[in-house]
Amino acid sequence: MTQYSRFRTQDSNPQDLLYQVALPLIPQVGGGTARTLVNYLGTPEAVFSAPKDRLAKIPRIGEVLVRSILANKEAALRQAEEVILRAEKEEVQLLYYTNTAYPDRLRDLPDAPLLLYYKGTANLNAPKVISIVGTRKSTEYGRVVTEQLVQDLVKHNALVVSGLAYGIDIISHRAALKEGLSTIGVMANSLETIYPTVHTRDAERMLQQGGLLSEFPFGTKPDAPRFPSRNRIIAGMADCTIVVESTSKGGSLISADIAHSYDREVMAVPGPITSETSQGCNQLIKSLKAVPYTRAKDLEELLNWDKALAPASLPKPVPALDLSGFPAEQQQVLRVLQQAGPTHIDVLSRHTQFTMGQLSSVLFTLEMSGLVKGMPGKLYGLV
Repeated sequence: MTQYSRFRTQDSNPQDLLYQVALPLIPQVGGGTARTLVNYLGTPEAVFSAPKDRLAKIPRIGEVLVRSILANKEAALRQAEEVILRAEKEEVQLLYYTNTAYPDRLRDLPDAPLLLYYKGTANLNAPKVISIVGTRKSTEYGRVVTEQLVQDLVKHNALVVSGLAYGIDIISHRAALKEGLSTIGVMANSLETIYPTVHTRDAERMLQQGGLLSEFPFGTKPDAPRFPSRNRIIAGMADCTIVVESTSKGGSLISADIAHSYDREVMAVPGPITSETSQGCNQLIKSLKAVPYTRAKDLEELLNWDKALAPASLPKPVPALDLSGFPAEQQQVLRVLQQAGPTHIDVLSRHTQFTMGQLSSVLFTLEMSGLVKGMPGKLYGLV
């Protein structure tokens, strides 16, 4: 395999990019399966050199998958070489999940893509990220609400994420472009094909003021089964997913359900009970899966952004705690909160490298001790 060694990442912890790209190209190897393989074998390259008996001993890796790996690994490597050369030519970034440019909010989710294809200028780890989704058959009400919503995001310099589809998606992208905000279109096909084609000009503008993102390799067409897969990325890389309009069975409800399953914030714009395109939003609110969005302050309070806009109202700095008497796990959490102030639970998890279960247990103990308090928007801070 040494002929492939010239392909390397430029990240702080470089690994062989060829094998990173090739692994998800093997049939039946999804993001979760690929991570299982890498966790047990150490590196993507090790997956390609592992013998059959070693692969068969890995939990949740059945005989069918072992056969697929052994039968397709050489073809996957050849395809990966072509992908890398084309990506270099077309200035597409190949973001393996350990790459620092990979979206942090997405990275630790159980079904996160192993590899993302990205072209654009936006920071995928912007401090504030909002996904806006809705029906393809949007109304004038939906257009007005979406444009006002995006205007209200300007003071927060939020990154706007959507799916480049007809209706609410493209309205949100165009509103962001108009207001000078970066906007990302997450695609259900490969980056070289803009779907629908009538949004090509918008996509070209987004490359200069945002970007296009996909988990699918070059040559992938926009088939229907890929849209729910696309929706999990839209939901997973945002602080909050806002559904503007949706029918009772709209695809936007999938994004909302996924965001809810990720324990991310979900908001929905209420609408007239006589409007078909408001039925889905009203149902989300009724079932307590979404918080009503009626004005910008609703979002700001939910995510605790209103505090950031009012420095005078922020709590005074607390004296540094002597951490020497605390258990090691509590010290790690307290140290982050001392240095960073109120911190989102996902950020705490990344800094401490605790699982959500471990972190929740430590936070509960610290809350019961009166040292830490939970705040709106899944933030935690020192008392």
